Amino acid sequence: MKSVTTALVLAIASNFACISANAADPAVITTMPDEASPHEGTWLQWPHRYTYGSTYASRLDATWVAISKALVSNEKIHIIAYNASEQTRITNLLITAKIPLANVTFLLRQTDDVWVRDNGPVFAYDSSNKLKILDWGFNGWGFDTVFSKDNSVPAGVAAALKLPAINLNDVTLENGAIALDGKGVAMATRSSVMDLTRNPDLTEDEMNEVLRTYLGVKKIIWLDGKDGGNEDITDMHIDGFVSFAPNGKIVTMSDADLDYWGLSAADIKTLHAATDTAGLPYQRILLPLTAKNVVTTYGKNLGYKGSYANYYVANKVVLMPSYNDPNDAVAKGILEKIYPGRTVIAIDVRNLYANGGMIHCVTQQQPVVLP
Repeated sequence: MKSVTTALVLAIASNFACISANAADPAVITTMPDEASPHEGTWLQWPHRYTYGSTYASRLDATWVAISKALVSNEKIHIIAYNASEQTRITNLLITAKIPLANVTFLLRQTDDVWVRDNGPVFAYDSSNKLKILDWGFNGWGFDTVFSKDNSVPAGVAAALKLPAINLNDVTLENGAIALDGKGVAMATRSSVMDLTRNPDLTEDEMNEVLRTYLGVKKIIWLDGKDGGNEDITDMHIDGFVSFAPNGKIVTMSDADLDYWGLSAADIKTLHAATDTAGLPYQRILLPLTAKNVVTTYGKNLGYKGSYANYYVANKVVLMPSYNDPNDAVAKGILEKIYPGRTVIAIDVRNLYANGGMIHCVTQQQPVVLP
């Protein structure tokens, strides 16, 4: 069996045949556009009962309905349903919510869970502006959960869309672990990318090269992050506390809230010092945490606060996590100033947050086809 590094070298070499001689950087095979770029649609993995039971799904359905309602008039919604009976159930939920189905498509495919941001297809452009799907490996955030069905989703989507897929399963990478500014900078935590349960055979330099080759980034800002243990199985995904925004902005939290979130003083210092590819500092925009600990709709006090940084930017809207908290309105006002051309829509994520994620974690953009 080939080592991970050997397999990567061979994969990169085999793909050079696809690179145009006119490419600006022949080492770059694909480039992932930033989230605010135009979408063809958004992918969702709808909650189901087959892994964690009916109660799990029923507590989450309303959030997926709200997401669908917010997006359906602006872009397509591509729903991965576990089977035909689930498609019927989901369709009935959408009809009951008076959501038109013309912009809704279904892909029937078994999944383990709902976190399409981490296990789903990553769409990128090659040097000829053709869409390809990056099929990174997914192992349940370092073997913390079941994952085999989720790991097969990118290949299934590629087959359904008849798009070329680049098999990168030798590298374990959750898309929620990487933030992109759209102009050549990536930010990530070592704890969620480089830990021994994800990529034990890759050095950081090798990972840097992989990210440059397939995401098209020129600069990678690494934070150390933190092993989350049982409390945060993502091991501090970057999208929980950082989001890049247009015009040289970085959206994050106050130093006190970053400390509450678990960042070290060294990581906070690195975040303060972050610069773009030209060496210019980002303008920091600070979102609050919730004022209170989050309480689910079924009355469970989670014992910790919620983040608003895990929002999703779609074509004409920004989907913001909301918690029935006084700071919902504060966060909404800040995001409205950051994205003046988009409507900010609050999506209740309290029950979803009880399972460890928010809006960004359960959405995945598909970019438009370029000329």
